[in-house]
Amino acid sequence: MKTLGHWLASPWRRSTAAAVVGALPVLAFPSPSLWWFAPVALVPWMLLVRSAPTGKRAAHDGWWGGFGFMLAMHHWLLPNLHVFTFVIAALLGALWAPWGRLVRRLLGGVPSRGRVAAALVVVPSGWLAIELVRSWEGLGGPWGVLGASQWEVEPALRLASVGGVWLPSFLVVALNLAVAVLVAVPRARVPAVTCLVATVAATSAAWVFSPRPDTGDRVRIALVQPGVVSGRDSADRRFDREEQLTRELVGQGVGLIVWGESSVGFDLGARPDLARRLAALSRETGAVILVNVDARRSDKPGIYKSSVLIGPDGPTGDRYDKMRLVPFGEYIPARSLLGWATSVGEAAGEDRRRGSRQVVMDTGNGLRIGPMVCFESAFPDMSRHLAEDGADVLLAQSSTSTFQHSWAPEQHASLAALRAAETGRPMVHATLTGVSAVYGPSGERVGPWLGTEASAAQVYEVPPAHGTTPYVRFGDWPLHAALLVLAVWGVTEAVRFRRSTRGPLVPPVRTAHGSPARPGH
Repeated sequence: MKTLGHWLASPWRRSTAAAVVGALPVLAFPSPSLWWFAPVALVPWMLLVRSAPTGKRAAHDGWWGGFGFMLAMHHWLLPNLHVFTFVIAALLGALWAPWGRLVRRLLGGVPSRGRVAAALVVVPSGWLAIELVRSWEGLGGPWGVLGASQWEVEPALRLASVGGVWLPSFLVVALNLAVAVLVAVPRARVPAVTCLVATVAATSAAWVFSPRPDTGDRVRIALVQPGVVSGRDSADRRFDREEQLTRELVGQGVGLIVWGESSVGFDLGARPDLARRLAALSRETGAVILVNVDARRSDKPGIYKSSVLIGPDGPTGDRYDKMRLVPFGEYIPARSLLGWATSVGEAAGEDRRRGSRQVVMDTGNGLRIGPMVCFESAFPDMSRHLAEDGADVLLAQSSTSTFQHSWAPEQHASLAALRAAETGRPMVHATLTGVSAVYGPSGERVGPWLGTEASAAQVYEVPPAHGTTPYVRFGDWPLHAALLVLAVWGVTEAVRFRRSTRGPLVPPVRTAHGSPARPGH
């Protein structure tokens, strides 16, 4: 231990170590998908921060660890954003600087049992506050929320139905902290073990008492994934391939066909020939078709990404314009300041326009669908609002073609399992080039994934669901509770600091001729 402490005495070596251990939680996410690693993945980072000689150094350890976490989580952006990926990781990593000080304040030195007990609630609350801040669209959205690493774990999905992805996040951090305490502060094992027992109890309670979705008759929904189509005239050739695959669905009793994001590269108002071809496909298959148009609008200025529903007579009038855009990929925040990003990577040359509201579409056969586009499926509030508005099935049209051979396609597909479990609604994740997937109303996988090598049309038996989960009813209550915990702890710390800085009371000076109470008498 002395040798390790001596090696960590160098600020640069310590910062490097913090970045490395901060990146470890990424192994719990797809593609590695070592979900079982999540409950201990933060332990090395916590132990490093706890050992920091000063609060300032602990903040640096938090920052560098956050940098490592964000860089590892978004490493697949490097071929496109180049050096700007490091800038983004450094900016987002700064959110963990206060968290580093928090960990050291509560666990540094030889903490009392009371401090450890407080840490088991306050430290996970601090982590949730970070996830809340970075969930803002302008900071990249809630990609890599720690609880999302548990998308394959049925008890975690049940917890998500109660408190969204935030509740598994809180408990995963609490488990890591309990393990760190057992390793480094064995004298405080009682509150650590109590935390472990409480986590098991909370999970069991969610398992027993959280309501199950009410499902109806299954609906046959088909996903059309054309695969990689590049080069000149790719938009026309992609449409031709999608048309060919869709015709394979004739006679299969499909009620809804879903194409991926940017599946139609032309405005249908400007290309009535494409609208007629889509209407013909709807008549031949006997199904409505949800396409995604990525083009400059003919009826208003600007480029939009829009989910458009097509029936036997053409577009039905149901249209959803994407509201939350990908920073740098679809718009550049503060373009006047950061427009230089277009010169070092594949950032958006022109900002796309935003829609103004979410839309629930009626397919005409009793099925109501709630569409989202691309990384909107990462935002729990969007799917929750669609469920509140009466959607029976959630849909996400996506394209991760740019990141085809990275971890991004599987990471994105896994998010749909969380959204399904949170809302109690099945969710369809349809892409151009994979990974496409379908999940049932409890987050369970339905049918096969369509991987990044597939070019196919796949039919799924999807159970539409009704009812309301606790998360849909009560919203992001774990976030609100975490902020309340931090506020109470902050007030407590302020009171303690004020008392410590208040000097001892000085007794009044006695005079030679009288008492202090009555001078001169």
